[in-house]
Amino acid sequence: MKKKGKRIILENLIIVDYAAEGKAIAKLDGKVIFISGAVPGDTADVMLTKNKKDWAEGRVLKIKEFSKERVNPFCKHFGICGGCKWQMLPYQKQLQYKQQEVEQNLRRIGKISLPEILPIIGADDTVHYRNKLEFTFSNKRYLTNDEIGQTGISVQQNALGFHVPRIFDKAIDIDECYLMDDVNNKIRNTIRTFALENKFSFYDIREHTGWLRNIIIRLCNTGELMVNICLNYDEEIDRVKLFDHLLNHVPEITTLLYTINPKWNDSIYDLTPQVYFGKGFVIEKLESFEFKISAKSFFQTNTQQAEKLYTVTRDFAALNGNEIVYDLYCGTGSIGIFVSKQAKKIIGVEVIEEAIADAKENAALNHITHAEFFSGDVIKICNDEFFAIHGWPDVIITDPPRVGMHEKLVNKLLEIAAPKIVYVSCNTATQARDIGLLSEKYVIEKIQPVDMFPHTHHIECVVLLKLK
Repeated sequence: MKKKGKRIILENLIIVDYAAEGKAIAKLDGKVIFISGAVPGDTADVMLTKNKKDWAEGRVLKIKEFSKERVNPFCKHFGICGGCKWQMLPYQKQLQYKQQEVEQNLRRIGKISLPEILPIIGADDTVHYRNKLEFTFSNKRYLTNDEIGQTGISVQQNALGFHVPRIFDKAIDIDECYLMDDVNNKIRNTIRTFALENKFSFYDIREHTGWLRNIIIRLCNTGELMVNICLNYDEEIDRVKLFDHLLNHVPEITTLLYTINPKWNDSIYDLTPQVYFGKGFVIEKLESFEFKISAKSFFQTNTQQAEKLYTVTRDFAALNGNEIVYDLYCGTGSIGIFVSKQAKKIIGVEVIEEAIADAKENAALNHITHAEFFSGDVIKICNDEFFAIHGWPDVIITDPPRVGMHEKLVNKLLEIAAPKIVYVSCNTATQARDIGLLSEKYVIEKIQPVDMFPHTHHIECVVLLKLK
């Protein structure tokens, strides 16, 4: 152990395992140390960033000996870009650690007995699996450690790519991203080259100046391709010049939009995208169901794995055509629509009004007449009067955001006491917390992890709960 000022550096730590959220584990004198940037089997020097009595957190300064589990990352931006942090692990090892995380979270946080957890459903495609990507323009390029101090290389350069984690005012200049089909590279690189040639200004997030802000790409398995370019202000002559050039060089684009965003933040949900070319939306498919996706719609970002996730949800619900199904946090109605053929009635509830409008449109698009969608807080909507009108739920499907369900909603579900709850989650820690509370009346029947995001630590999990 070395001490440099207030910094503590632990030398030659042996990494023994993985914990939640992609953190590796080492142990020293009975203390557990959670480490970013290491793989089980590595020997590393680690600088502590937090130091408590029984545990500590740290980051790798140097790998002294590499684990035999490591493989060579396929992307040259690995280690700098915030995505795909597990490229150095074989995919089967990634799945093993994700399965382990599901079990540990449900046992330790939920504090309940579990049935055997079904083997994780992996992805067939571990690259080019995303249907949506967002890139940022910045007038300051992030420099790697090797670039800093080199003659002719300056941070004062335009860049188009991703932000580095915890650095908000610079972007990595990405020329190839493996998260989506190569068309994403064609779009981004075409725009960047033309913008630099024409001296179009890139956004400065600190000064709120510059013209080009973001590119949002949505590629569907139907082949439809939507691009939304976000601008700080309108500059019609340059806009037309850029857009016509893009459409000419990337004929795969089926609809092109632009959004004028004069705000300090990048959110477009309170703005109105304008259609420049095409119909202004794209159609995505899950099985035979079609979904209309506009520039502001939410949709699962891995279509192939979403189909598997929803199939598990439908199988767990085990509908026979007589059930009233409540789909809570229904978003644009995708899960409710996916299970609709086996249900008597679908009732979807979602707090975001625009999502409910999309859900109604998607139900109509699929000729589903036995689904109704309501905008508002679940706790306020689902009262006795509402149930008297629409029927008490036989099955509740809940797919909350990462923070999980509000405790008031958990208590409401205990009060409703539906025979089955199918809980879909993108955060097994909050899912475990909620299930622990629901165990007052429910028992876990089945648990199915699904990997939606290869090369990341993120994991989805579907849990079937049955009334005791």
